[in-house]
Amino acid sequence: MRILVCEDQDAIRHMIETLVSASGHSVTGVALGAKAVELALSETYDVLLLDLMLPGALDGFEVCQRVRAAPSTRDLPIFIISAMDDPESKKRAMDAGATAFYGKPFRPLELLGEINRLA
Repeated sequence: MRILVCEDQDAIRHMIETLVSASGHSVTGVALGAKAVELALSETYDVLLLDLMLPGALDGFEVCQRVRAAPSTRDLPIFIISAMDDPESKKRAMDAGATAFYGKPFRPLELLGEINRLA
């Protein structure tokens, strides 16, 4: 599977990339929401792992909405991984089109299991 990871914190992004690639998946990691939208719309991915608090013009909520709005990515599974795990943020993420929500700190093996169920 091809997985796109959008996480601005380098250490967390690298940890997720290592976890997912060690399981045999192809991973592309980016730090900005605008780059995630650009790649999601121009290439084919099987899953988007997305943080909500991102620097720049697009936060994770906006990324989710833009990915959902495009016909080519309307059905792309989007897993939110965020420290913003309060009920309001979870609801906003799900309303924006998120498939699943993982609060930080998250359980890497649980996330990997969810990804592998999609394969």
